[in-house]
Amino acid sequence: MEKKAVESKEAPKPAGPYSPGIIASGRILFISGQIPIDPSTGELVREPFAKAVEIVLRNIGAIVRSAGGDLENIVKVTAYLTDMSKFQEFNEVYQRFFKPPYPARTTIQVAGLPRNSPIEIEAIAIL
Repeated sequence: MEKKAVESKEAPKPAGPYSPGIIASGRILFISGQIPIDPSTGELVREPFAKAVEIVLRNIGAIVRSAGGDLENIVKVTAYLTDMSKFQEFNEVYQRFFKPPYPARTTIQVAGLPRNSPIEIEAIAIL
């Protein structure tokens, strides 16, 4: 699958590890929001926050692989955080899972998430 990062001199440069836009073709996989549930225990992991982010991204990777792709097939990520003071920590973990060109990404602070989770991520992949 080929994906191309789209940037514009008329728009701000990315403030983190993401592409402003991605041009891609192929089959589209919409991945529902994932919270940090450890698949081996079924338990929600809230702390440490970096571990919660890792679990969410591993779970998303597992879903994409089940559909015949991998994390590199993801073109759009929407992340929901309950505490934006964790934004830098989120970016540090995120960069270990995604490489340039990064997926387009939106990060939103929310008042609450299912099961009092600190994070939820949904994604779109082209297979």
